[in-house]
Amino acid sequence: MKFNAKQLQKKIQAEFSNLDLLEQALTHRSIGHKNNERLEYLGDAILGFVIADEIYSKFPTADEGVMSRLRAHLVNQTSLAEIATQLELSDELILGQGEMKSGGKHRASILSDVLEAIMGAMYKDSGIDPTREWILRVFKDKLNGLSLDTAIKDPKTQLQEYLQARNLKIPTYTVLSTTGADHNQLFTVECFVSQAGAPLSAKAGTRKKAEQKAADKVFNVLTNTSAP
Repeated sequence: MKFNAKQLQKKIQAEFSNLDLLEQALTHRSIGHKNNERLEYLGDAILGFVIADEIYSKFPTADEGVMSRLRAHLVNQTSLAEIATQLELSDELILGQGEMKSGGKHRASILSDVLEAIMGAMYKDSGIDPTREWILRVFKDKLNGLSLDTAIKDPKTQLQEYLQARNLKIPTYTVLSTTGADHNQLFTVECFVSQAGAPLSAKAGTRKKAEQKAADKVFNVLTNTSAP
């Protein structure tokens, strides 16, 4: 579709000096070589930093694991696609005919990538401070709804939600061993998610607790080595 810079800037409530950057941010790879993938890469990193910094300030008593869970709750495909939908970006996307016909304008993965690409374009156009202000504005409601209780979900649930939000396979759990008498057993369980590398294991007095501890290890690997 034809790029309408005036309409888009009104929707996102931001002005660009370099409209070519903004147009590129809306351009899917199905169009050709000059697409939004590089800007999305940049925006992804900026978003992760801005939200991490805000969580750090907002929750001064939270440890690293809790902060990682809070960040993952906000910075994921589902959350970004929701914001993109609120900003009515679907009708602004520049897609190839194949993507358009297959419903790409409403696909969560495309919408979330476009939102991050806009962040990347904004940074290249006007620097970090205006970009940070814009990110905090569009994430305002989600940030206001964040609490330490958000991070209290059991690790298995958090890990599964994290993976499902990214359309990734759910984890597999394997009991490696069970030792000790019936009244004092020790379970060793491993959790495997391909994106985290090798399976990670944990021990506990029940299978459920061992699975949760292993899931927590995997979740921390994923949220500390990739932009959630």
